Amino acid sequence: MSETLLKDDILRHLTYTLGKDPDHAQTYDWRMALSFAVRDRIVESWFAATRKTYDADAKRVYYLSMEFLIGRLLEDGIINLRLLDEAREAFETLGLDFQTVVEDEPDAALGNGGLGRLAACFLESLSTLGVPAYGYGIRYEHGLFKQGIVGGRQVETPETWLSQQHAWEFERPEVRLPIGFGGKVKVTGERAVWTPAEAVDAEGFDTPIVGWQGKWANTLRLWSAKAQEPFDLNRFNEGAYAAAAEPEALARTISRVLYPDDSTEAGKELRLKQEYFFTAASLRDILRRYDSTHNDITQLPKRVAIQLNDTHPAIAGPELVRLLHDERGMTFDDAVETARACLSYTNHTLLPEALESWGEGLFGRLLPRHLTLVDRIDAAHAKANPTRKVAARGDGQVKMGELSFIMAHKVNGVSALHTGLMKETVFEELHRLHLERIVNQTNGVTPRRWLLSCNPRLSGLITESIGDAWVDDLEQLKGLESHIEDAAWLDAYHAAKQDNKAELSNWMGQTQGFAADPHMMFDVQIKRMHEYKRQHLNILETIALWQEIRDNPNAGWTPRLKLFAGKAAPSYYFAKDIIRLINDVAEIVNADPVTSPYLKVAFIPNYNVSLAEKLIPAADLSEQISTAGKEASGTGNMKFALNGAPTIGTLDGANVEIREHVGEENFFLFGMTAQEVMDRRSVADHAAQAIAADPRLARAVEAVRKGTFAPGDTDRHAGIAYNIAGPDYFLVASDFSDYWRVQREVDSAFADEKGWARMAALNTARSGWFSSDRTIKGYVSDIWGASSLL
Repeated sequence: MSETLLKDDILRHLTYTLGKDPDHAQTYDWRMALSFAVRDRIVESWFAATRKTYDADAKRVYYLSMEFLIGRLLEDGIINLRLLDEAREAFETLGLDFQTVVEDEPDAALGNGGLGRLAACFLESLSTLGVPAYGYGIRYEHGLFKQGIVGGRQVETPETWLSQQHAWEFERPEVRLPIGFGGKVKVTGERAVWTPAEAVDAEGFDTPIVGWQGKWANTLRLWSAKAQEPFDLNRFNEGAYAAAAEPEALARTISRVLYPDDSTEAGKELRLKQEYFFTAASLRDILRRYDSTHNDITQLPKRVAIQLNDTHPAIAGPELVRLLHDERGMTFDDAVETARACLSYTNHTLLPEALESWGEGLFGRLLPRHLTLVDRIDAAHAKANPTRKVAARGDGQVKMGELSFIMAHKVNGVSALHTGLMKETVFEELHRLHLERIVNQTNGVTPRRWLLSCNPRLSGLITESIGDAWVDDLEQLKGLESHIEDAAWLDAYHAAKQDNKAELSNWMGQTQGFAADPHMMFDVQIKRMHEYKRQHLNILETIALWQEIRDNPNAGWTPRLKLFAGKAAPSYYFAKDIIRLINDVAEIVNADPVTSPYLKVAFIPNYNVSLAEKLIPAADLSEQISTAGKEASGTGNMKFALNGAPTIGTLDGANVEIREHVGEENFFLFGMTAQEVMDRRSVADHAAQAIAADPRLARAVEAVRKGTFAPGDTDRHAGIAYNIAGPDYFLVASDFSDYWRVQREVDSAFADEKGWARMAALNTARSGWFSSDRTIKGYVSDIWGASSLL
């Protein structure tokens, strides 16, 4: 295989796999043929890695996550196999445009934001490092949703990424596991037999995830829900055609949509079903694999490490106890200790409302055995720790954060600040009981996708300057510092950024009907829409800037393009209102002949991995402006810095560590600290005080309130104005003045072209620590006890 020319394999797959001749093949056919040819090469590494893992009887890492935002895999695979030149050459000789072919691939709609993208980076780094691992999640038919903008509003339609064949997955019909819900529990002594009232099957679909240079590939196994009896022939013959297919439709509901709206009881039930479905299937699969080569279940922790990515798979604690205790005969105490030795938990939030909890009525109805096991786990924990009362079940709720903590041997935060705050806030009592349990693992991003692949102009300059060893040893970027003082090199760095901006501007002109002057500052905020991320602070400052420019158009303003992208959850109406305000402001501002030479605004719909790969290399300024103490880490902030976009941000999440690494002088800091935020909230009228103290802020809020950006509908944005002027929990008003001040510092700095280029280049040179390879090495040594087989 490896000796066969890629072009020959493309043509072979085009003919024999797809049944097309070259003269009649469409872009889809060429893309699939290329995908299969690349996949063939990945499979070789995949099989070799699997054989080596079994031969070494190595410990495997199992990463359980509701999201794996893997993006497009074709170019990723080509880059990691180092086939880019051969692939380009093959399509050139075929008379086809390579980039058109690879960009035909749809994004896999398997995630929403940072949580899922982190999981994808971790899988790629695990493969790059040669650590045996599986990712486990759900094969969503429609993912979250496809975002459109109609009349300024977000409109949700289904993601249809699976309407075409997914070239990278292998269906495993032989891996089909029954998953039950509801029913009754019969207790005999300490053990119990659970007889579910309903059941579906979880069928596995495997995608190989290849690491750098193709030396190792691990597996992403996604579960699809299938009916055990998919079709009722008798009902069909009676003419009840829809009812005959109802079992299949109900089963598929579980794996149709990521994060179904849980504002209704039915939505809550579906969400809990999803979480139990993929977690239970994954644990059974883990035990099945262990049993194939081992016969002593007590040794499970020596061969199995299970990482819970957030609280979504928190049911793993009681479920693994149930499997070990009820089905395999372990004593309850031994089952708890064995499960805990396998399980570890990553916390991603300091927002109490984001730590999942389930009403005990719903939980007990769907998972009756698990509710009693939660009580027994709580009782055992209380007996072992009688000085403090902390439980997973209380106040009519099953609290998944507390359950995850109690059932994990290690709990990690994802930035130094976040980990410290976890000990002081959401898990204060549990931390006092288990002082060694919480550890930090600051997040990272894979440099293969987020620099080498997405930014070929910059990565080419880096390789030309220091060689290519940086690709799997990102700390080597420090070697760029000696080049930064070379004026010609800095010019080349600046030219790469300008070319990226021109390319993005052309793309926006072709696809969004909106082009921008690449000499403007590209000021970018791209992330999930949420009040704590404060897109409304950004657009409020934009409004104030527009007002100032109108008043003083000849004041020497630095031209700036404000770019936004991100999805709001369908039932998160305030976040959707922010999207509408951004679009309404854009319509007014962009049409203003006085201000348009200096200020433009754009919201780009349907943010996903592929869009991020376009925006990040072209960004001049990275907006990381969350309320201090609310963002666990962030990974977008790392991608921007790595690609040479200095940050304007608060001391929140990994911003703290980015600032330490890139240098205070290369980071635009504003806003209150986490402690100052807590103190400020205790002031009853903090928003009113802030508005009274800053006429510029008052004027901007008033423009929103009175409908300046909604002609004919003066109440449209009143809710946002009321929130900022009233409760303002996320302290937009209180941080506004400092944000405005620092934005004007950004203006001055950007006007110095060479000074800005040097600042940007130092961000790149000093971001090597933020590699997901470094993060995974930390998990391996501090939490999992696994090792590399390379």
